[in-house]
Amino acid sequence: MKNLSSSKALFLDRDGTIIKEVPSEIPSGTDTFGYVTKASQVELIDGSAAAIAEARRIGFKTIIISNQSAIARGWLTEKQLFEINDEMYRQLKKEEEDAIIDDFYFSPYHTDGVIEKYKKESPMRKPGIGMILEAKKNHKIDLGASYLIGDSFSDMKCAENAGIKRILVMTGYGEIALRKCLDEGLKINFIADKLIEAVKFIESQEY
Repeated sequence: MKNLSSSKALFLDRDGTIIKEVPSEIPSGTDTFGYVTKASQVELIDGSAAAIAEARRIGFKTIIISNQSAIARGWLTEKQLFEINDEMYRQLKKEEEDAIIDDFYFSPYHTDGVIEKYKKESPMRKPGIGMILEAKKNHKIDLGASYLIGDSFSDMKCAENAGIKRILVMTGYGEIALRKCLDEGLKINFIADKLIEAVKFIESQEY
């Protein structure tokens, strides 16, 4: 019997899934984007606000889980991270009144960091499932009824590790991630052009 006290969630990556990645300062020829380090860089991917609003209308909590190694690297402070998020929330709500994020979890850790307290391996960093387990506990989430939507291999591996259905979006690192998933034999439940198509697919499965 379904536990009526449990919630279902869409776990959402942020950069490359909801907002656009920013150009890298590394010379061209690499497959690496830069880091969003200030609020003025925030630009929504088309359809993100509508997708989040629709997800909440069909009964999903919307929870962002985001690796933020720029904090460990000394390029971003937690205060700046929250300012970036506030701008994202403002833009989402401006486009769609119901485009509300229910919670936000981030991992500031990386072994290459220069900030000592963050310079370590952590299960909070995707593909570890620490952020998902925190959200599960705090929001009483039924992981079996939930999805993770992201643009990276680490997103898809995190979802696999947590036993969550996974949707890869072709924004951000999507094409690179798809090749790696195929190489690694990691099954993806659905491939979407962007977040709005992912939510439409979920709605088709739910109703």
